[in-house]
Amino acid sequence: MMARAAHVTAVLGPTNTGKTHYAIERMLAYRTGVIGLPLRLLAREVYDRIVSLRGPSVVALVTGEERIVPERTQYWVCTVEAMPAEIGADFLAVDEIQLCADLERGHVFTDRLLHARGLHETMFLGADTMRGAIAALVPGVQILRRERFSELTYAGSRRISRMPPRSAIVGFSVENVYAIAELLRRQKGGAAVVMGALSPRTRNAQVELYQSGEVDYLVATDAIGMGLNLDITHVAFSGLRKFDGRRMRDLSVPELAQIAGRAGRYKTHGSFGVTGEAHPLDEEVVEAIQDHRFAPVRKLQWRNADLSFGSVDRLIGSLEARTDDEWLTRTREADDLMALKSLAADTEVTGRIRGGRDVRLLWDVCRIPDFRGISHAEHATLLGQIFSFLHDVGRVPNDWMARQVKRIDRSDGDIDTLSKRLAYIRTWTYVAQRSGWLDDEIHWRGETRAVEDRLSDALHGALTQRFVDRRTSVLLRRLKQKEGLVAEVNDSGEVTVAEQHVGRMEGFRFRQDKSATPEEAKMLRQAAMTALRPEFHLRADRFYNAPDTEIDFTEQGGLMWGEHAVGKLVKGAEALKPSVEAFVEEDAGREISEKVTRRLQHFIDRKVATLFEPLLAMSRDEALTGLPRGFAFQLMESFGVLPRDGVAADVKALDQDARGQLRRHGVRFGQYTVFLPLLLKPAPTRLRLVLWSLWNNLDIFPEAPPPGLVTVPVPEGTPQEHAAMSGYRIAGTRAIRIDMLERLADMLRAENSRAGFEATPDMLSITGMTLEQFADLMQGLGYHAEKGERAKVKPPRTDDTPPEAAVAADAVEEGASAPDETAAPEGTEAPEPDVTETVDEAAADAAEAPTPNPGEEDAIPDAAETPEGAGPQEAATDAEETPAEYVTAAAETPEGDAVEEQSDSSEPEVESFYTFTWAPRRQAGGRPRRDAGRAQNGERGERPGKPKGKGPKGKGGKRPPRHDGKGGGKPDGARVYQARPPKKEKPIDPDNPFAAALMGLTEKK
Repeated sequence: MMARAAHVTAVLGPTNTGKTHYAIERMLAYRTGVIGLPLRLLAREVYDRIVSLRGPSVVALVTGEERIVPERTQYWVCTVEAMPAEIGADFLAVDEIQLCADLERGHVFTDRLLHARGLHETMFLGADTMRGAIAALVPGVQILRRERFSELTYAGSRRISRMPPRSAIVGFSVENVYAIAELLRRQKGGAAVVMGALSPRTRNAQVELYQSGEVDYLVATDAIGMGLNLDITHVAFSGLRKFDGRRMRDLSVPELAQIAGRAGRYKTHGSFGVTGEAHPLDEEVVEAIQDHRFAPVRKLQWRNADLSFGSVDRLIGSLEARTDDEWLTRTREADDLMALKSLAADTEVTGRIRGGRDVRLLWDVCRIPDFRGISHAEHATLLGQIFSFLHDVGRVPNDWMARQVKRIDRSDGDIDTLSKRLAYIRTWTYVAQRSGWLDDEIHWRGETRAVEDRLSDALHGALTQRFVDRRTSVLLRRLKQKEGLVAEVNDSGEVTVAEQHVGRMEGFRFRQDKSATPEEAKMLRQAAMTALRPEFHLRADRFYNAPDTEIDFTEQGGLMWGEHAVGKLVKGAEALKPSVEAFVEEDAGREISEKVTRRLQHFIDRKVATLFEPLLAMSRDEALTGLPRGFAFQLMESFGVLPRDGVAADVKALDQDARGQLRRHGVRFGQYTVFLPLLLKPAPTRLRLVLWSLWNNLDIFPEAPPPGLVTVPVPEGTPQEHAAMSGYRIAGTRAIRIDMLERLADMLRAENSRAGFEATPDMLSITGMTLEQFADLMQGLGYHAEKGERAKVKPPRTDDTPPEAAVAADAVEEGASAPDETAAPEGTEAPEPDVTETVDEAAADAAEAPTPNPGEEDAIPDAAETPEGAGPQEAATDAEETPAEYVTAAAETPEGDAVEEQSDSSEPEVESFYTFTWAPRRQAGGRPRRDAGRAQNGERGERPGKPKGKGPKGKGGKRPPRHDGKGGGKPDGARVYQARPPKKEKPIDPDNPFAAALMGLTEKK
């Protein structure tokens, strides 16, 4: 039964003792040799090593799926199952001989132990647990004990996040391996993946990732325990149970030692431990692994090798034969025997059996491994089809083979899809390796190998893409090697370090790639900040020398450099002196932060000085003393816009000289607001809202309405102060621009508000409102609006009536605004506020509250308040006429158009109209409140004031009727009052542009 044991040596010992290396040296000392290895992966590794020493022309590689056999082959590197029988090699070796006890493949190793011999020397390599079995089964064997080169110690349990570099983490399922690799990618930059199911090409590519240092971690199955020599310093078990093909079971202590022994290479010490859900190892197990003391193997798996091919039944019987040897035990039913029994029950298969040759062919087909791992029934069906081809035509048809291969030859898909295709192609690679099964064996061997290589490369790429963050791994490797890293920032701000994208620069802040996990982010930031320091300095210099036109502020107080936020405004010591807070990475350094802060402070200081120059100039005017200076301070605090009803007493206290001093700085005393018209322009308004919001500690800053709108809708509950800072006053459901409100107030003062009046085309024109909107506005200003209806009468047009006058009249009758180029309806633009005052300010100053048609107590005093020496602006202010800038341009009726006369009708057309009367709110006791005319949101107004001095009064204190110079009053008999005595004529300076405008208006009158 047993072969002659002469010249047989057993080299036994733990891992890292150099057993395989010793066997290769011994084989190369002979002219020919054969070495059998447990894994296809290990066979490829040994093959590459011998080729590097002897060249490819004398080295063969034979596995189930790969066959490289040169004509002058001297050395055969094979898997144990594929070892050629009876080739008469001088040397023969079998590695990992302890696998004789393996339930799946043990019978193959036992057969080699009992029967495989070299002509001059035979060597078995493996664990010391085989000492007794080998001594009993191989008489005369020489047993050599080899000690481990390095020490192996137990490191206990560690979290994966704390795993040291150059570690291998072992899992016992594909799902477990993938989960660990994904976790390592997030926390450590990535991991290589090694599994027995991988093709040698994929496995080698993954190992190269690890060996080259691109990743510091390896995730593997127990395949690494079989002789793979890797640079591993620590092995961690993520589990202690595995599925052995039939059931889940605990790993034996020798199996744990075989895997743990991969830690430590040559004389480098190693360690092992557990991680994840694996519980710590028992003390006895740890001591056994460290001291290499294990229970000896008592039984070897065995299957009868003396087969009978007389019939299928006789073959099955010989495969199930028993043994009486106490060291041997019959193996459990293997996959090939299971497939044979399935085909033996198929009448189509058995109908083709004619003799021993057919039985031998059937057995050869049944030995095709089930690489696909789908089900025994499907595998048996495939084997039956191959057997029918080989039996009936002697070959597997080329077209059928081509279809099978083509269906698999696709490189798209995820990791699982590619892995499945690789398993499928292994079946056809195995078929191609069988001699005589195909017409063109060389072609199909090359074709299947090419498909496997393409799938292997695709799988390697998919594994790397999923489980390796090249960006993090490259940066960490460069940092570990202390190489100088330089960041590159393109025009769009994308940052790359060592050609790896790490994030983007936004101003002086670095935004990391959001795909990075917290653990990755920490490492990426370390690498990026090291590389970005020179970029921060360059960018800070560029920013410091940038013109103000490249910097701007947002309506919420942000400070922008182009499209990037570089800081924000914060409340300063004074309202018009805000501070800045720069947005600069802390790691950029204090010098960068201070430089950016200085530049931003310079920008906002210049911006305030430019846009608020009239206000600042007034604050610096040393000629302003006493009450004028105090009033100027109030204007400073209110950013140049001061609602008059809040400072009524202070305005009264100012004499005309004091007001003249303030007017010289552009201050306009309006009926509703005291303001500087220059500060109503869009740019100052935008900045005013920001500064006011900062000063009042608002969380959300109100935004200015779009430039140019006369009125805007106002959400309910909007504070009047918000509107004032925007340059508007709330009246009803809308807010009106304060300069246009003053123009409206001038028009209302000329109306009889006690008897009632209707809106004129000019009123509607300057507000840009419909009649309904205007009525709401007037009610917001304190007027009562009474709606009525009447028959619409269109006055007939005469030749003397200008077309534009008829159009304006029609517009009023229809409730629409008359044409006016200086005012715009809602949603359209109106001109910016003019810097000249457009009404008689003296009259407005005296009328401390809206007094459209004052009665006995509301008479307007003498308006001749312009002080001597007032400039052109004041001269224009005191003029009764509106400056030319505000003269409404009449709309021209296109030539040929005519205003249609009202058609005769039995029922005249009805139109709506509003009559407005002054309706101030009253306090208890019946006296008018001082807030008459205020907006509906509750802002405080003023009480109509009494006339100053001794005005001309008739009997009983009543003022005499005003004469219009034509010998009559108003036709409706309403009482008419003279607003003020006529002014003395002043000589007109022809060089004064405002005087010239006045002359033109006077001539038109």
